[in-house]
Amino acid sequence: MNDVLAVIRREYLQRVRSKWFIFATIGAPLLMLAAIVLPAYFTARSEKNDRKLALVDRTEVLAERLLPRLEEAGYEIHPVPWSDTIVPHLSQAATDGEYGGLLVLDDETLSSGKAQLYSTSRPSTVRRLTIRNAVVATALEVQLQGRDVDASRMLAGGSLEVNELASTGAGLDEPEFVVGYLGAFFLYMVILVYAVAVMRATLEEKTSRIVEVIISSMKPWHLMMGKILGVGAVGMTQIAVWFISGILIFSTGLPALAAAKPELLDMTQIHALLPGVGVLLLFVGYFVFGYFMFSGLYAAVGAMCNTEEETQQAQMPVMMLLIVPIIFMMNVIQNPNTPLSVGLSLFPFFSPILMFPRAAGGAAAWWQIALSFVLMAATIVGVAWVAGRIYKVGMLMAGKRPTLPELWRWVKEA
Repeated sequence: MNDVLAVIRREYLQRVRSKWFIFATIGAPLLMLAAIVLPAYFTARSEKNDRKLALVDRTEVLAERLLPRLEEAGYEIHPVPWSDTIVPHLSQAATDGEYGGLLVLDDETLSSGKAQLYSTSRPSTVRRLTIRNAVVATALEVQLQGRDVDASRMLAGGSLEVNELASTGAGLDEPEFVVGYLGAFFLYMVILVYAVAVMRATLEEKTSRIVEVIISSMKPWHLMMGKILGVGAVGMTQIAVWFISGILIFSTGLPALAAAKPELLDMTQIHALLPGVGVLLLFVGYFVFGYFMFSGLYAAVGAMCNTEEETQQAQMPVMMLLIVPIIFMMNVIQNPNTPLSVGLSLFPFFSPILMFPRAAGGAAAWWQIALSFVLMAATIVGVAWVAGRIYKVGMLMAGKRPTLPELWRWVKEA
């Protein structure tokens, strides 16, 4: 097996030393971190004075209740008594940079929730909504004072408590939906990228005729195995770096953004989105098994073709095995325990993309997850058997692309 290890080493080192790998593996997480932290930093600096508001309450009943709401949203509030000249005076003070704005409450605020904000620059949509919601909640609370009504819960839209009469499995709540949805798309991308890399590496060696020299000193299926394992190791390396970078981003970048703009992020919800160790292990497992299935198919495609144009056409049937589960993914997530969803997620070529979101959301029973891995393992063996024979003959064949009967003859005679 020394020849297999040599191919693995060559494929791995050739790719990890490339500029593309360095940029995609290290540069992308750094750009993501910069995209989170830098805007938060500059926004925090630019809005430092914007968050200092003067509050004028003509009703004399709203300011006391409104002040803690605005302070909780990150604003520094300075109540100022009403006078006929106070608005022009504070407007000039805001223009001079002493305040970020002036919020005026009057009788119309008390009756309809309408308030006036004087600001030197147009506030963002989030900022306007934050102030407006605080004002409306305060006005409603004052109007309902003395009545047994919780105004804040009314404004939040109430809640719906669901009691299942007959359980059909664990449903997907919102955080689990996000984890499963994003994880499935990520699996689709990484499996496709690295399986196609095996195809391109195979085609490159075939068209350059280097493969004739290589196969003279090693078995064809050893070469195919080395390529698949070498490229797969590159994928695992990249995923490991991305996972570590993601942990650093969530532990440093998001808290910085939450501190700078607390109204944008609820860290409790952010932590709910973080996948557990079990989900991460499932992700790695489905990537490995999915990669081995599709990399074998793509290696066979690369071996049977002679040009890049031929591979674009020949890979379409294999591509459909990745596209079809993407089409059904939303239906599977929304209805995870229907016979259709269970059947599709157990189909080996669909399992990495469809079983993972069901498992991440707790909708898949343990035996379904285990069965999906057993079926994928059996499929890997079958794909390796077929792809190995096509690879053995196809790497030395030149001319037109073989037809299906010719491929079947290759498989039987090899």
